[in-house]
Amino acid sequence: MSTTDLFAAAHRDDHETMARLQTRLAEEADQDGVLDVAYRLLDSPVGTLLLAATERGLVRVAFAVQDHDAALEQLAARISPRVLLAPARLDLAARELDDYFARRRTAFDLPLDLRLASGFRRSVLEHLREIGYGTTASYKALAATAGNPGAVRAVGTACATNPLPLVIPCHRVVRSDGQIGNYAGGTEAKHALLALESRA
Repeated sequence: MSTTDLFAAAHRDDHETMARLQTRLAEEADQDGVLDVAYRLLDSPVGTLLLAATERGLVRVAFAVQDHDAALEQLAARISPRVLLAPARLDLAARELDDYFARRRTAFDLPLDLRLASGFRRSVLEHLREIGYGTTASYKALAATAGNPGAVRAVGTACATNPLPLVIPCHRVVRSDGQIGNYAGGTEAKHALLALESRA
């Protein structure tokens, strides 16, 4: 075996050992009740997603363009500093998202933790869940549905700060003039998601 092969094998062994240790740490933290926020990364057609969950449910989905490190820091500041890479807690969320991207799922059945949103923004998130797969609504219509027809800008802010994009479908909100509008994951991702759903 060459030196290069030996180095590669040792590196692979180190990686596997670290992965085993990480899994064991996550399991023990969960058993001891100190795993307040678990997270994992998920590759998707719209880039790598950060998924995070508390014991209550999925609390955060973040696109790479939203800066995963910043999202984790926000979770540590607003929920608990006990944030740990613990993929197992997010297996169901990962499966449902994989099914969504494969067009085998049109709605999510995940328990959600909405503590990162409050007031009018929380109300907007609740109404976003009523916009069906493959359909869109305008910011203006959503403002009216949420009980404040003049709050179009506030609806835009609620969509931009949605802690659970994809699962709570803010990508289905477009401008009244037919333009796609902005999106936390970027306009390219929004186009891709709407195109995915239009092929149903």
